[in-house]
Amino acid sequence: MKKLIQTIRNIAKIEDLRKRILYTLGIILIYRLGAYVVIPGVDPHQLSALEDQTSGGLLGLLNMFSGGAFSNASIFALGIMPYISASIVIQLLGIAVPYFQKLQREGESGRKKINQITRYLTVIITGFQAPGYLANLTRQLPPEAITPFDPTVTSPTTFFWVSSTIILVSGTMFIMWLGERITDKGIGNGISLIIMIGIIARLPFALFGEFVSRMEEQGGGLVAFMIEIVVLIFVILLTILLVKGVRKIPVQYAKRIVGNKQYGGVRQYIPLKVNSAGVMPIIFAQAIMFLPLTLAGFAESDALSGFARTFTDINGFWYNFVFATLIILFTYFYTAITINPQQMAEDMKRNGGFIPGVKPGKKTVEFIDSIMSRITLPGSIFLAFVAIMPAFVRLVGVSQQFAQFYGGTSLLILVGVILDTLQQIESHLLMRHYDGLTKSGRIKGRSAMSMGG
Repeated sequence: MKKLIQTIRNIAKIEDLRKRILYTLGIILIYRLGAYVVIPGVDPHQLSALEDQTSGGLLGLLNMFSGGAFSNASIFALGIMPYISASIVIQLLGIAVPYFQKLQREGESGRKKINQITRYLTVIITGFQAPGYLANLTRQLPPEAITPFDPTVTSPTTFFWVSSTIILVSGTMFIMWLGERITDKGIGNGISLIIMIGIIARLPFALFGEFVSRMEEQGGGLVAFMIEIVVLIFVILLTILLVKGVRKIPVQYAKRIVGNKQYGGVRQYIPLKVNSAGVMPIIFAQAIMFLPLTLAGFAESDALSGFARTFTDINGFWYNFVFATLIILFTYFYTAITINPQQMAEDMKRNGGFIPGVKPGKKTVEFIDSIMSRITLPGSIFLAFVAIMPAFVRLVGVSQQFAQFYGGTSLLILVGVILDTLQQIESHLLMRHYDGLTKSGRIKGRSAMSMGG
């Protein structure tokens, strides 16, 4: 406790860090206030049916990601997920399309162009998702709940559809802009923090709801609730191990004498993370699994409705099977674009380093690649298992909302983003010769999400 107080004092002494934290908190406050601003023309007192619809299932998960904005019929109802979807498309194009490959090699100027294209694509994706959301909204509300500027109107008008679509698109773009402001002038990755804050906002409601349900008759009582908390803490610790786990590769540097100074002659280690892709595979896979919701918004045929029902049942076999498979595939994909064995081997050779027992050059590339393959497979499988864990705890009676924090996308994002943000704060402290947040002075966090301005 004493160290925590001293750390807070040290943070307050660093003007730049203090301003960044306060700026981040201010942006988050704006985001949370916007989640309660209802779309003009919708009666906020008539949203009980929409709240019931989003109390569980995939809609409940989407509502959690938006921090409750989805069930509030807020101007931020679609949240940041359209931007995530656009980022997925652009990164996939970076593998298959030469133009995007060229942009990726152009450094900062190429990154700016890619970000601009991602923004345009976000507008297009949100433009398709917004009418789907409004179609579902009009089905859930009584006719008199939608009265755009005229109490006598009993059905949505063309003006309502057009204006609400523009507002929802603008809301998503504004959230994206807020995330970029946090990345540029705040602390942590803005897009990551916005998703995390939406998840944390639902945690108190889920925890209280689970406590009430357990205290009711046949609920198991306080003992059952405490067992759930212990299991949850155990799952959190396992998730932290997954996020922080590394495999170290020894690198020996040859001894060199330049003038009167000696260089090299030491052994160092390259830390390869068991989960190098971080939470990105989870977010990418989850964004794809949200697509049936958009289709369901326009669904008219029984076949399409049946397809949407199958892939929006987050406790169903096919949903979890496809979700886990996508996570494993995206883990390999994202690891491949973030870890470059060829570049690592060249850097080692250029600096006079080599892996003991492995020839420099092609053999080193093959060795690093084989190590990455061996640690990525179990890491991806464990990541997929943690992601679908809520479906298993639901079988023992845990409520839908609380089950999402037993692993799943929510817990992995929370752990990854919190560790990444704490690592950035600690870097500021260590850079100015203050003690870090831990006794060792190092938090092995990760860049949980590298997208965003």
